Amino acid sequence: MNSNDTTLDQVDAESIGARIDWGLAAATGRRLARPGPKTTAYTLDAAHAELADAATRAEAPVREVTGLADGLRVPTTRILDRKQWVDAASRSMQSMLGVSGEADTSGLAGLSAKAGGVQAGGLLAFLSGAILGQYDPFTPDPDTGDPGVLMVVAPNIIAVERSLKVVPSDFRLWVCLHEVTHRVQFSANPWLRQYMIDNLEILTSDAGESTGEIIGRITETLRGDKPREKGVLGAMQLLQTPEQYEAFNRMMMLGTLLEGHADHVMDAVGPVHVPTVANIRAAFDKRRTAPRNPIQRIIRALIGMDAKLAQYIRGKAFVDEVVGAVGMEQFNTIWTSPETMPRPNEIDEPRLWMQRVL
Repeated sequence: MNSNDTTLDQVDAESIGARIDWGLAAATGRRLARPGPKTTAYTLDAAHAELADAATRAEAPVREVTGLADGLRVPTTRILDRKQWVDAASRSMQSMLGVSGEADTSGLAGLSAKAGGVQAGGLLAFLSGAILGQYDPFTPDPDTGDPGVLMVVAPNIIAVERSLKVVPSDFRLWVCLHEVTHRVQFSANPWLRQYMIDNLEILTSDAGESTGEIIGRITETLRGDKPREKGVLGAMQLLQTPEQYEAFNRMMMLGTLLEGHADHVMDAVGPVHVPTVANIRAAFDKRRTAPRNPIQRIIRALIGMDAKLAQYIRGKAFVDEVVGAVGMEQFNTIWTSPETMPRPNEIDEPRLWMQRVL
């Protein structure tokens, strides 16, 4: 193999993330991000302080209910506005996709990177108005350097609590319970981070297939009996290689478990620590399923937000049934290794998982 062959192989193996100008993505996202709801400086400062306190207070009951992360340090939480979240999410996506250094901004590669940056920036801007909180397992903690930062987006939380007409202090703690559960999941099970990175690397790699090979594989898949997700995610699966298809399934099952487990914990902890939890849950679930305008529906479908909603519902039903049958201690066997993660045929049939793993 000569040097030219090596270069071509390196290009083919390059991840999608490496072809995006992330600096431009962040700048575009900040510019397009809509301002948050109108509020006084006093109200905003009070919300920041209460959210930071709520995230710290949520840690103990989450650890108690889950039986995870006992004895570990309680890390700090970043309280962000929308533009700050765009910057943080851009850095997180680079870390998640294994991108180091600057994008190639010369020639055709540069034009492609800039186009990708603008597209990524538009997506970040849209999400910046929707994200209430997020645990980022990829970005280093500024205090310790260890991977993992919990972020909450104050203007979005204020906007939703106003829209739902719920008690602000209760809603803020309720949101933090969900996000702290994600923090505990990853801090107690460090292998999850690398598991995500490994699968994302497969999903975002360039397989180097020709158009004919892709068309042939799509035709074969359509004729086959492999289960596929509905809508846009199902279309994405058609375009994936067999390796990417399997990685996609693993990521979907992991996401379903993480979100369902967090929702289960919110409901288990809520009645004791959040007085109005029943009203919050009812209002929030109604908001999740409320009709949206056509543009919002298209964007939500394209970025998989509706699939994420299904993850909450299916995942919580799975966790509820397993914990109800065997208790949380036995359920925690699920965090042992990739082999104990639920499989696609088990997420809606928890007894199959219990028979295989317990």
